[in-house]
Amino acid sequence: MNYFTKIKFSALAFMVTGLLITGCQKSEGVKTSEPVSVLSANSTVSIQAVSLTQGFEVGATSPKTAYDVSPSGSSSGDNVTISGNSWNMYEALIGNLAADQKAGSWSARMRNSGKITMLFDVTTGISTVTLKSATYSGDVASTWGLFYSINGGSSWTQSGAAVTTTSTLTLKTFTITQTGNVRLEIRKLSGGTNRINIDDITINDNGGGSGGTVLTGKKFLFDASHLENAGSADWQIDADGTENVPMYTGGTTVETKAQRFPTPSYTGITSTTAENYWKGAMSAWAVELVKKGELVESLPVGIAITYGNASNVQDLSNYDVFVVVEPNRLFTAAEKTAIMNFVSNGGGLVMIADHTAATTAGTDANGYNPSDRDGDGFDSPRVWNDLMTNNGINNNNPFGFTINYVDISEGPSTNVYTGANANAAKVLNGAAGTASKLAFYNGAVATLTPATNANVQGLFWRNSATNGGNTGVMSLLATYGTGRVFFVGDSSPSDDGTGDTGDNLFNGWSGDSPSGFTSHPALHLNGALWAAKAQ
Repeated sequence: MNYFTKIKFSALAFMVTGLLITGCQKSEGVKTSEPVSVLSANSTVSIQAVSLTQGFEVGATSPKTAYDVSPSGSSSGDNVTISGNSWNMYEALIGNLAADQKAGSWSARMRNSGKITMLFDVTTGISTVTLKSATYSGDVASTWGLFYSINGGSSWTQSGAAVTTTSTLTLKTFTITQTGNVRLEIRKLSGGTNRINIDDITINDNGGGSGGTVLTGKKFLFDASHLENAGSADWQIDADGTENVPMYTGGTTVETKAQRFPTPSYTGITSTTAENYWKGAMSAWAVELVKKGELVESLPVGIAITYGNASNVQDLSNYDVFVVVEPNRLFTAAEKTAIMNFVSNGGGLVMIADHTAATTAGTDANGYNPSDRDGDGFDSPRVWNDLMTNNGINNNNPFGFTINYVDISEGPSTNVYTGANANAAKVLNGAAGTASKLAFYNGAVATLTPATNANVQGLFWRNSATNGGNTGVMSLLATYGTGRVFFVGDSSPSDDGTGDTGDNLFNGWSGDSPSGFTSHPALHLNGALWAAKAQ
């Protein structure tokens, strides 16, 4: 095995949104999806002001393509699961035509006496509800009303006055002030066949200081544009094509290539779906996020990283979290500006690094090996350090840490943070379980620089390091502006062992022999959900 190949061993051993209908293709141009079902995935965790969001973002295809099914008003026929929750959409569908007024790629569309009804309750009450509405382009205005039920839908009460739609999406706030179980229904009240769009429903809870849920419908963008597939690596959630990728020895190798939407559609994921539903070494991570009601996409090769560019459908402003696992190419100046502004303005950044050496020319005096898989002189620690010291906005380790040029194994560390930091508590003991151990199979540790960001917090240290200290940090979190950063210094713990058959992959996600299960899924899922502000 050459020194650029990812080695993953220790001294002891080598180491979600479905539908229950069959839709028919409509002349208005929404796309048809196959029938599927998925488990509702809200999980009780810490207190949240927001208990549910629904933006109708459904990926490549709409799970509801017909306004109504036969017989008219069929309850089961119009049921659809979105972000892990069941809704009834009578005389309504989810559309993405140019005439649909939408905040992202999709929105709900209603006509006639259409209704959009929650088939589940939020359990921590409702204080206020906000949502956006507009007249479908080319139609005339209609009115709609918001109704709520506290008895499972047996009876309904209207909240506030009816709303008249306008030509652009307009935000409306309703005050409900109900405790306990509550569900909502949006009814089109007038306008006949004139259509309206509904988008971005947000329910603010009224739990009185207890309860709360993991927010579903958060959008995670996994980077595949910086040679995460180079050499013996496959740090992608799904890849159906191939491409020629530079090799550290010169020339190129044929590697699997990711596309924007993983296939089969994530609407086919159920509670029992295996991670090899998709072909990528990061598929387990992505599949589990979908099971929790979240949305995942890849940023393919050739698509720029931008922030605030309305012409780029994959602009970071359309996502909650940007996940980058072991990038092998430097970010451009424009991309670094985009990433920094994305985080500063509230976005989440998940940073995964790997092992390296003092230089990328070869093994150094300590026996450390670089992970420069494409031979351009940069590996992931150098890519990340370049972002944090050469971004043109804040070049002084703005996230509060720097990555050391080392190559260490730790199998596993139980040197985990035990303090009172609330953010750390959510990552180490969150919706996905408890993270108590972390194993590295050739990774890099970080040094904290709290003088440049007082909000940086270590999560795991090497067993030989001082708990709570600034050195030997294997995983950490930080806040920057209104955004959040989660870091792990090795790609091994998130590698699920499957993907490109030509790559040398190992199951560090859950196999992790001989040390046993090391709570890697809990750490990575909790970290990602925390970065998304979903818990």
